[in-house]
Amino acid sequence: MYGAMVGIGGVCVTIMAAMGVAAVARRWVPPFGRSLVLRPRLWGAGALMSALGLGLFMFLGPLAADPGAANVYVPLAGTAGNFAGLGLQTYARRPGRTLRLPPTSTTTAS
Repeated sequence: MYGAMVGIGGVCVTIMAAMGVAAVARRWVPPFGRSLVLRPRLWGAGALMSALGLGLFMFLGPLAADPGAANVYVPLAGTAGNFAGLGLQTYARRPGRTLRLPPTSTTTAS
């Protein structure tokens, strides 16, 4: 059972990281999020950060091969990285700042 959980966790983290790389490099977002994501590169960076955090949490926390070898704070740092990545992904759904140009005169100088 342990091997199945590690395998499924590894596949999920790998797929999440692959989607993040595709979004950062090619601005490709999976079909389920295309209509929602306005900034694909930021979304990809969030997916990469979330995959890294989730991998740290899973494989050095509950699914660690030797539970006594890992530091207690590494899974907590992984959880923080996962939530930071999810925050970036949420932030990528909001529009960015618009460029504000200085006001121009509507009258012409003749």
